Amino acid sequence: MSRRRPRVRVAATAAALTLVAPLAACAAGDDTGAPVINLYYPPEQNLQQVVDRCNTEADGRYRIVNRVLPREADEQRVQLVRRLAAEDDGMDVLGLDVTWTQEFASANWILEWTGSDRAEVEDGTLAGPLDTARYEDKLYGAPKNTNVQLLWYRKDLVPEPPATWDEMISTAQRLKEQDRPHQVLTMGAQYEGLVVLFNTLVASAGGNLLNAEGTESVVDEGAVRALEVLRNFATSGVASPSFSNATEDPVRLEFQSGSGAFQVNWPFVYPAMQEANPELAEQVAWARVPGVEAGTPSRVTIGGINLAVSRYSKHPAESFDAAKCIRNAENQKFSAINDGVPPTIERIYDDPEMNEAYPMKETILEQLREPAVRPLTPAYQSISTVTSAILSPPAAIDPRETADRLREAIADALESRGVLP
Repeated sequence: MSRRRPRVRVAATAAALTLVAPLAACAAGDDTGAPVINLYYPPEQNLQQVVDRCNTEADGRYRIVNRVLPREADEQRVQLVRRLAAEDDGMDVLGLDVTWTQEFASANWILEWTGSDRAEVEDGTLAGPLDTARYEDKLYGAPKNTNVQLLWYRKDLVPEPPATWDEMISTAQRLKEQDRPHQVLTMGAQYEGLVVLFNTLVASAGGNLLNAEGTESVVDEGAVRALEVLRNFATSGVASPSFSNATEDPVRLEFQSGSGAFQVNWPFVYPAMQEANPELAEQVAWARVPGVEAGTPSRVTIGGINLAVSRYSKHPAESFDAAKCIRNAENQKFSAINDGVPPTIERIYDDPEMNEAYPMKETILEQLREPAVRPLTPAYQSISTVTSAILSPPAAIDPRETADRLREAIADALESRGVLP
């Protein structure tokens, strides 16, 4: 019997591209007189079905139109920032990367979720995703989906998953000595993927880059330990030769080719591997990402999308209602099964329909209950930019010296000094 898997696609398809609508201001109403609610959201193959369902439920009170943003996150942000800075009233509901919510809230571009709307969003939603949607103890986003990386490993090569990075490296080195597939594959290029890896190591080591308020650069001893682990991995002889240039999809393809024993990557690799190399997929298992110290579980950086309402929307009440529908439990489950985006509402993971699409759901949920969140500050984009630059290439890291450079650069980023726009 064939197994039903998330119908997620690894690359942009022609069909998906035809859905992209021009990013221009649209009429406030349609020919029926119902308000048009413009949803600006990253490409998600089956989101239109969710939009259609919400339009049916709205029963003429409004009509959501899905305006698909560019595929690259940087391009998405540029489009949104330019239009919001111009006070464009043709935008209503915005799909924001979890790292942008505080920035947009601090710029006064999005509206606070209050009263019953806030209560509905917070009910049953995982704490980590909710943390990414808050700014100054107020809620500015409704978590629509989340994401978390896993360790994918060859169970025909490794009987038990490693608990720490040191253990994973030593296991890979033994496999290399035996002339067997051995590489540890993950993202190390100078971009957000490297920052995500570093943030996971910092949190797993009990460290911090900022103080609890997100206002001061600390880069403490836990961060130094994370730098040691990152440098040791990069110089271990078991990282891919392309590690310092590796991004998500090339990492997936390299592991899929059979050269890797371990891969740290997002869950999208599971359906892709099932389709591209089913024989290898039979030998692949998953586990929690390794920790830094023995006996201390890892804390893994979460991703995802928050739904926000533009301050310049002509229809804020309808926009909040539309956003609640798009991210309700039924629609989050649909998107999880059909587009491979993990839900933010915890009870969805107990639904029997999730079992086939997410055989790794318990591991995902385990990590989501104890997540690492990227530094919560409006200056995150600047911090990410300087961090990826200083960490690249990882093999050149000098833990103490690099920590000092990071501490100073992050302090400058918090004050908007030294970072190109």
